[in-house]
Amino acid sequence: MSLLVVGLSHRSAPVSVLERAALSADAQTKLLTDTLAAEPAAEAAVLATCNRVELYADVDKFHAGVAELSTLLARHSGVGLEELTPYLYVHYEDRAVHHLFSVACGLDSMVVGEGQILGQIKDALATGQELHTAGRLLNDLFQQALRVGKRAHSESGIDRAGQSLVTFGLGQLARDVPVEKWATGKRVLVIGAGSMSSLSAATLSRAGVAEVVIANRTLDRAQRLAEILAEPGNGTAAARAVPIAQVAEELTRADVVVSCTGATGLVLTGRDIEQALAARTAPLALLDLAMPRDIDAAAHRLDGVRLVDIESLAEASADAPMAADVDQVRGIVTDEVTAFGAAQRAATITPTVVALRTMAADVVASEIARLEGRLPGLDEKERGEITQTVKRVVDKLLHAPTVRVKQLAAQPGGAGYADALRTLFDLDPETVASVSRADGADSRETPPTNRGRS
Repeated sequence: MSLLVVGLSHRSAPVSVLERAALSADAQTKLLTDTLAAEPAAEAAVLATCNRVELYADVDKFHAGVAELSTLLARHSGVGLEELTPYLYVHYEDRAVHHLFSVACGLDSMVVGEGQILGQIKDALATGQELHTAGRLLNDLFQQALRVGKRAHSESGIDRAGQSLVTFGLGQLARDVPVEKWATGKRVLVIGAGSMSSLSAATLSRAGVAEVVIANRTLDRAQRLAEILAEPGNGTAAARAVPIAQVAEELTRADVVVSCTGATGLVLTGRDIEQALAARTAPLALLDLAMPRDIDAAAHRLDGVRLVDIESLAEASADAPMAADVDQVRGIVTDEVTAFGAAQRAATITPTVVALRTMAADVVASEIARLEGRLPGLDEKERGEITQTVKRVVDKLLHAPTVRVKQLAAQPGGAGYADALRTLFDLDPETVASVSRADGADSRETPPTNRGRS
């Protein structure tokens, strides 16, 4: 089996296509279920963010896997396969590992170096664990990607090179004015209570806005976020929660609106914004971080409105971060890909080694039983000494070859050593397979991580 990723992102597709290809939580669940039911795939995970939709799978056939995963992405995104295909990218084996590690480090983000992607990777892993679609390979891959991303942020200046999408978006709204100065005293309406909305609310609260109003379809989540913002040390703004039905009313009072929901349609239409403008005299700043968009693009043409959305952020993100920091992170990614590949190759021989040692233990037990039949007069101490001696001889004979074969298997092209070991010792293939299945089951039972909507 081999790792395959098929996806599209802001680097490969226009925002209009990404917007239509965005997957709801239910669509992601169905995609994972259908992928696992497909013949080429044994494991599956979906990484879906504002700027990318990627399907990871452990497949047994490359071409069949690409065809199946592409078809599934098209079916569940609602974008026709012929239209979607020109924007899809494919990464296989080490290149797929390299891609995810680069994504985890923020190298592939719209704003290079942003750290929010780590939370989204964590969510993707948790979903795969909850649905039991992530087995040993994808558990290892995504957990290592999280570690690589954290290493990149702790060992390099990539955080200085980039910003979170929220910070970048607010900076675009403020233009050349520092966000803290621009935000001071403003009234803010945040639509949504997920991680992006929460980060926006917290950022603006710390920046000195006068009030933050949280509107969400589930009022309890909005109230919880408002309570967190009101806690000491989380900001100086007043915070309150309102039902989503009160957005139109709050729109007439807000100076800044940030929206990031999971809605599949517009949350604010051009007509909604026009009506709000008619009831106010101050200009209105809108930040749309949702994919698909929450705010009608027609707002770009309205007087008194400044709208920053994913499309305009993509156009504004061309400023290059510090080259030295990016180069350092790229080096980290390269080293980690090499180490991950070696570890995975070494792991493939473990079931064979376990099966070999199991067979050896059975041989020892059989021979000791035969000896007891031929020498019934042995006392318990003598039998124990003989048993330990035979075990030590077998262990010493097996130690060097099993250690060496693991070292050899970790090298590129080392997969054949497991086959050689099975052939030389005439190991039962079903015994080896049963060890592999047990390892896979253990990894799928890994407890899910804490999740938050991204």
